[in-house]
Amino acid sequence: MKKSIVLLTLFVISNLSAQQRPKLVVGIVVDQMKMEYLYRFSDDFSPNGFKRLLNNGYTFQNMHYNYMPTYTAPGHASIYTGTTPATHGIVGNEWFSRILGKDVYCTDDAVVKTVGDGTPEEGAMSPKNLQSTTITDEVRMATNFAGKVIGISIKDRGAILPAGHFANWAFWYSKTGSFISSTFYGDKLPEWVSEFNKEKHYMPYINKGWNLFKPASVYNESLEDNNPYEGKLYGSAAPVFPYDLKTMYDKNDAGILRATPFGNDLLAEFAMKAIEKEELGKDNITDFLAVSFSSTDYVGHLLGPRSMELQDTYLRLDQTIADFLNYLDKTVGKDNYLLFLTADHAGAENVAYLKDRKYNVNNYPSKEVKKSMQDFSTKTFGIDLILNYSNFNVYLNKQIIKDKGLDLLKVKQAFKDFLITQPQVKKVYTEEEILANGGNDYYLNFTAKGYDVTQNGDLVIIDKPGDIEYSTTGTSHGTPYSYDTHVPAIFYGWHIKKGESYDRKVITEIAPTIALKIKVALPNGTDAEVLQEVLDEK
Repeated sequence: MKKSIVLLTLFVISNLSAQQRPKLVVGIVVDQMKMEYLYRFSDDFSPNGFKRLLNNGYTFQNMHYNYMPTYTAPGHASIYTGTTPATHGIVGNEWFSRILGKDVYCTDDAVVKTVGDGTPEEGAMSPKNLQSTTITDEVRMATNFAGKVIGISIKDRGAILPAGHFANWAFWYSKTGSFISSTFYGDKLPEWVSEFNKEKHYMPYINKGWNLFKPASVYNESLEDNNPYEGKLYGSAAPVFPYDLKTMYDKNDAGILRATPFGNDLLAEFAMKAIEKEELGKDNITDFLAVSFSSTDYVGHLLGPRSMELQDTYLRLDQTIADFLNYLDKTVGKDNYLLFLTADHAGAENVAYLKDRKYNVNNYPSKEVKKSMQDFSTKTFGIDLILNYSNFNVYLNKQIIKDKGLDLLKVKQAFKDFLITQPQVKKVYTEEEILANGGNDYYLNFTAKGYDVTQNGDLVIIDKPGDIEYSTTGTSHGTPYSYDTHVPAIFYGWHIKKGESYDRKVITEIAPTIALKIKVALPNGTDAEVLQEVLDEK
């Protein structure tokens, strides 16, 4: 009798646990993915990849970033912490820290060392610069650290920041072709990772090369194969198919896979191996797998948003997503995993492409912007007062200003007055204006949410819409404009109803929504604004 009661109790608890939480949460971030790509390439997608998510999940058609700069590291951090750089502290991919007086990379950690077959620099990484907890951290704590959390990406920052402070592992790609980690997570790679690396899964992609995935006629949403808006892939004579990756590999290293669709394919292989070998989603204790597909960003930067190469990358990623979903169905179970897909930022149109169509915009290399400020400073104050210019932030040399007896506020105002006369500049905010933000200025709100007073500059510049601090080929991102902020956000799977919303939503609503959905504590920096549609199950 007692045994029956115990078994019944365990059964009830087990079912209650299964009802309250999925076995596995999968977060997918597609680097530099514009929402518009889901529209533009829709006719060429299969029914089983992006369309499966769109048709069977809940889609937020009007999801945006709510701060600047819209870069990779702040994007991943904001998705998973549910807050903005002003709180979580990741204010760029790299930035000049006014407190430390030097450049800082988002995941640098001199205390830890590379684990695996990578250079010392590639593996000296950890989440120590991330000041807030993540939804992955809260899953670990909610399960008394029994639930596993693993982050994987081609980029170190795409793996480390989503995985949070308490992850079992984060793995990223080395120029050697291996996935590596750091001693922050463990002293030795798991056996399955070492075995995966030994098998050199990257070589078949390199040996095969890169040709079109589908007939050329399919790519009528893109410009012609060879156009003036594209850069060249690893020294190729022209940006045209096919690409001989084997020749490029001989000249470079396995890192060439990053700027091809096959970086995504390799990552998906590795993700499925992680699910298998780490037994993710095999019991009723919730695990979390954070996957970040980076190759879309590399291809976008180099070849631009209108290239056949970019379209080919998304058509192949669509198939990769389809294969990954099928794998999750078979190994975890259709009703046992909760998945979301979004992007860390979007991306601008190529400025030369827009100029050729009579839009009055231009590109402004950051070095030239900095030099114009230095010239102004020398002419006005007799000395160069620019300590650093990066991520749209102007850092003044306060020691020189003090030594020369200059009034810091007047110096800031002088630079602001000068900058506002520059052809690309729309807005300039001083530190004082940012910290006194009253909420009435739309672009000041974006700036303030991306501003950490201990790390950012004395002034922040916002360029005019369409203008870009980048080269004439490819594209970039970083601004508060919709072409950089508008990203997909799709929820799918466990307890997710079908539907869509066209209301404006913001990226920091994702993490607290998941927290409440699976009943764990909120990440500690979030303001807890949620996506009610995901929480409503009927």
